[in-house]
Amino acid sequence: MASTSQPLRGKRTCKKIFWAVFPHACFILSLVIYAFLGALMFSHIEGNRKVNLSEEYRKFLQGLWSISRNLSDNMTENEEIFKERIHGLLSTAERDWFVNPKDIWTFFGSLFFCCTVFTTVGYGNTYPVTRIGKYLCMLYALFGIPLMFLVLTDMGDILATVLSKSYNEFRKLQSKILASKLCSGSMCHKGDELKSGGQSKVVVSEPLTIMEVLKIQPGVKRKPTKYRNAEIFEMLIARENERTKPARNKSIERWSSCPELARGKTMSRVIENFDKIGKQLEKLDVPIVLMVLVIFVYISCAAAILPNWETRLDFQEAFYFCFITLTTIGFGDTQLEHPKFFLFFSLYIIIGMEIVFIAFKLGQDRLIAFYKKMISFCGEKKMPSKKVYPE
Repeated sequence: MASTSQPLRGKRTCKKIFWAVFPHACFILSLVIYAFLGALMFSHIEGNRKVNLSEEYRKFLQGLWSISRNLSDNMTENEEIFKERIHGLLSTAERDWFVNPKDIWTFFGSLFFCCTVFTTVGYGNTYPVTRIGKYLCMLYALFGIPLMFLVLTDMGDILATVLSKSYNEFRKLQSKILASKLCSGSMCHKGDELKSGGQSKVVVSEPLTIMEVLKIQPGVKRKPTKYRNAEIFEMLIARENERTKPARNKSIERWSSCPELARGKTMSRVIENFDKIGKQLEKLDVPIVLMVLVIFVYISCAAAILPNWETRLDFQEAFYFCFITLTTIGFGDTQLEHPKFFLFFSLYIIIGMEIVFIAFKLGQDRLIAFYKKMISFCGEKKMPSKKVYPE
């Protein structure tokens, strides 16, 4: 029996892990499929379009021919006037005249464009030209941006849990180190005795009211009012939790012999996992300085790797490019020579956008708390002082 129960437990554990990871994998897979479908759509529409030579293009060629003829005839011309003519002529040129659409709208180029759309980065280097492409781009962004924000919120819960646990463990370790340095042997023994004595006195074995606790527990009486009320409140909450625990139904516990109950229980847990999206992110409370440090280290790592294939970028330019990308500003002033290599950084972009989003959320909470303090402070200053009239 023991040998058969161990494989069953292993299968149940694997199923629990699978259904716990299922919502996260579902969102990420949906975003990947959405990006691939968009890449196929835009590469077909924009890549197969015909380039129409407009009247502006003919004027550009005519001006270029005029300037080249003047140079070939060795005509004397002021250098400043020549530069102005060249600059004015080149400013009227459009990139669409000199580039084959199939070279821009390849599958990887279209995939890069789709990523810039639903991440709201929008560099502006690649954009749809046809009317159908523009309409489909609006429709694609309309559904892609909410899906991207859903993925960010879901991954935000994971990052918030990791950051919160790491920070709490660091604080516990720090407090232990400080306690070991400050606490001497005799003082620790005395403190432990007092603590154990106080805990042995504050015991609630029967359901009591607040007045009964105050009358019976002498250890509670001797404590200050602030700590006494806190202990009473915690004991009452513990007693209430014991009362409100749902009674186990023995028929439901036999889910191994009833597959229908097992499926229903699993489905309810999966639905609960979907409902918990964004809850951990709201509970996150870490110093904003720590988040700024994490962002700096995160961008610095990418800025050190990016110049390996983008040779025109140094560390500072790469750091600037990554910051503009992760904050979804996307000026487009820095153009990549190999955007398909940057697609391998898609996971990096999503996680980085999530870290920046968490930092903005913490900064927003700090600003709200600051404004609340300022308003309450100003309100207390403006409150009229109470006048005491003689009897």
